[in-house]
Amino acid sequence: MVAAHQPRPVTSRYPRLLASEGGRRELAHADARASRNPRGGYGGRHPVNIVFGTDGWRARIAEDYTFEAVRVCAQSVAEWVVRNGGADRGVVIGYDRRFASEHFAAAAAEVVAAHDVNVHLSTAAAPTQSFSWATMRRKAKAGIVITASHNPWTDNGFKVKAETGAAAAPAMLKELEAVIHPLENHPEKVRRMPFDEAKKKGRIELFDPAPDYLAHVAELFDLDAFRSAGYTVVCETLFGSASGYFPKLIGGGTTKVVELHAERNPYFGGVNPEPIPPNIDEFLRRIPAERADVGLAVDGDADRAGLADEKGNFVTTLTLYALLMWYLLEIRGLRKPVVKTVNMTSMIDRLGSKFGVEVYEVPVGFKYIGPKMQETGAMMGGEESGGFGFAMHLPERDGIVADLFFLDFMLKTKKSPSTLIAELMRMVGPSHYMRRDLHFDAASYEKEKLRIMSALRSAAPEKLGGHPVVRIVQLDTKDGAKFFLDDGSWLLIRLSGTEPLVRVYAETKEERELSPLLDAGEAMVRGA
Repeated sequence: MVAAHQPRPVTSRYPRLLASEGGRRELAHADARASRNPRGGYGGRHPVNIVFGTDGWRARIAEDYTFEAVRVCAQSVAEWVVRNGGADRGVVIGYDRRFASEHFAAAAAEVVAAHDVNVHLSTAAAPTQSFSWATMRRKAKAGIVITASHNPWTDNGFKVKAETGAAAAPAMLKELEAVIHPLENHPEKVRRMPFDEAKKKGRIELFDPAPDYLAHVAELFDLDAFRSAGYTVVCETLFGSASGYFPKLIGGGTTKVVELHAERNPYFGGVNPEPIPPNIDEFLRRIPAERADVGLAVDGDADRAGLADEKGNFVTTLTLYALLMWYLLEIRGLRKPVVKTVNMTSMIDRLGSKFGVEVYEVPVGFKYIGPKMQETGAMMGGEESGGFGFAMHLPERDGIVADLFFLDFMLKTKKSPSTLIAELMRMVGPSHYMRRDLHFDAASYEKEKLRIMSALRSAAPEKLGGHPVVRIVQLDTKDGAKFFLDDGSWLLIRLSGTEPLVRVYAETKEERELSPLLDAGEAMVRGA
């Protein structure tokens, strides 16, 4: 059994959550100004141009990400639900621990309810995947999650879930954008029902997503075996939505759970809540200090996984995905297809060949992975950012379950993380991976994207990092290019769809070849 989850309650009407009556008056005045100046938004700001990227829409709070913009997005979902006959089934609305996420979620609920669509609104911040599970479990027509995932603390976001719990597919997102774009210039047309009225009419129902989610996770594992294993596990939740979940799932016995940064801090300690160095340097130091057996981490909304071995060495997300695939093949005995993104490790292909499992490659983002998993009957899908989904659980990412699958791998084999990694490398390696993020000014990013994509389309290097280039592939999503080398190494340059940055990825067989390959990629981006 899993201990009952005790959420931090929120009051039912979001204006009351503001610090003072003066603050409530200011919100009302801002709404009035927006109505009088619909094209300028609050205070005459510039048009936002809301576009769903690889995983929802994300923007800087109070600049582009405003109550007005969230309401516009919410109306697009409400209209889509009504058009598709799902008003009675309703919409699940959840949120993370970012600044004002609960207020934005309540604002979205008012809009959805105004369309006579039932709303299931969370009473507390929770992992994004728990809302995916709630969408499916409650048979809702769609889900909304207020979160910016691993983005900087200055941002917030708007994710949309399909009725299956998966990320909304590109076709659905295009329908939403078709409503959003004309509505951005006419926010006065957004329909709203005051929160208390919607609740009184039964349009808004409050619920805690934790019990159902925890009960389902408990069905995937022998939690008593975890609790009695005698492990010491350091868990890093990065001030985010997974706080308290690992102790509930694997604590309470001889296994000791050391949870870091469990308190809510919308500043995230000044780092991006993504479980990679240097954001998790403190976590990596604590593992040997605690003489821990393993370190498990998740990002700010808990749908991405991170791993460190017993010595405090960070395990790349590419290696972790290969380990999880090996676990499903070896321990669970599965032999179903696997889905990977274009920036994922070649070890997946080699494991597929070894075990006779088909591997499908898709563009970056779970809006591509989830549908492909369902289409092919895949047992898992994953991307470089640490987002891994499992058919036995959800066609959506779950950092908590991914981490527990690896813990189960340790338990079933009675081997340490470093031993399992060494065996994996002997079987399908070696593999060395690194990603370099090149940041750009947000104001000039669109112009830079045009220049960079033009350069990538015309790029035809004979060699990169000292190796001949044998194949160049322009990404189907028209946001980058991948260069394959003669020894199986690769370089990928991809423009982010959610942040003003360009990511340069490389996987090589020799560690010393990583930096030169990344340097070559950066030079292409910079135009050197």
